[in-house]
Amino acid sequence: MEIAKSVFELEKEIGQQLHDLRLRQNIDQRELAKRAGIALNAIKNLEKGKGATITSLIKVLRTLGRDEWLATLAPAVSISPMQMLKVKHVRQRASKGRGAAHV
Repeated sequence: MEIAKSVFELEKEIGQQLHDLRLRQNIDQRELAKRAGIALNAIKNLEKGKGATITSLIKVLRTLGRDEWLATLAPAVSISPMQMLKVKHVRQRASKGRGAAHV
């Protein structure tokens, strides 16, 4: 059983993924900051896992062509839990008839 990662570990992991993605696209930090419209220090902080704003993360992901990652954070719910409570359940078994003869 895997133990849940700490916030620190998750930040480092996301930072490393952004770093690797940036390098695969052959973009340096300064160029990414310019294209994303954010400060160079914001890029450095993101990649080191030292935190940044959500706005900075979104801008970097869009610039790197990975804004679909954001959709995986909160997928659309097809039916709300409250609607599920209102839905009547279909019977799964036949009931024994009263006074009916058994074969």
